[in-house]
Amino acid sequence: ETMNSAMSEEPDALSVVNQLRDLAADPLNRRAIVQDQGCLPGLILFLDHPNPPVVHSALLALRYLAECRVNREKMKSELGMMLSLQNVIQKTTTPGETKLLASEVYDILQSSNMSDMDNVNEMNYRRRKAQFFLGSTNKRAKTVVLHIDGLDDSSRRNLCEEALLKIKGVISFTFQMAVQRCVVRIRSDLKAEALATAIASTKVMKAQQVVKSESGEEMLVPFQDTPVEVEQNTDLPEYLPEDESPTKEQDKAVSRVGSHPEGAASWLSTAANFLSRSFYW
Repeated sequence: ETMNSAMSEEPDALSVVNQLRDLAADPLNRRAIVQDQGCLPGLILFLDHPNPPVVHSALLALRYLAECRVNREKMKSELGMMLSLQNVIQKTTTPGETKLLASEVYDILQSSNMSDMDNVNEMNYRRRKAQFFLGSTNKRAKTVVLHIDGLDDSSRRNLCEEALLKIKGVISFTFQMAVQRCVVRIRSDLKAEALATAIASTKVMKAQQVVKSESGEEMLVPFQDTPVEVEQNTDLPEYLPEDESPTKEQDKAVSRVGSHPEGAASWLSTAANFLSRSFYW
């Protein structure tokens, strides 16, 4: 009986944190989310959730929110934030990608109020410390910049995000919609071609890699057409095919949110209500 009710609550936490992640992906919503009374404390509580995908999704939401400089001080001083991030990094059961993502968010917030020079020293120190926690099995992360043909609205961005989330070795990603780019952080043992294969699997988008030439000019390099075997992320939930996905209608609502900040506000209050119900009573 109790087992059953626990099971039925599970998708709720995941769908709420995924909605928050999708809202946070839109730069127009980032300040509102951090100003909201319930969302930040809720995301921090999600960092202790027993379900690994919930934790990873909460971290992606925080990663997006931290991109907005104005948010960083408030995020850093939010009760439990830095401690919970440290817990995720130090917990032996945390998957490698999630640890790297948590230390990335920790770094950004930790260095939010420092001068640039302090910043560099601090970042290097943190990085050494993070590597110590992660152990030698987790080699350094690397950054791949993709130019994605067809990345021109938020439903395409969601497709792209789903495809990337399924790949084992992807840590985080940031979309630059105006220039059809996606900056992806991946484990150094993952081949960049795997990203291209995943994006091609959407059938509506195609990726090229953005690289700098020796003279510092940017060039687009097409990936080989031979598909790479992609290792699926086993500890993330299987996504349902598009046509039977129960969240399809919700996704539509979320993708419209960007152009209507008041829509985001009403959704945020719904999220905050859910969070207070789940955690505080």
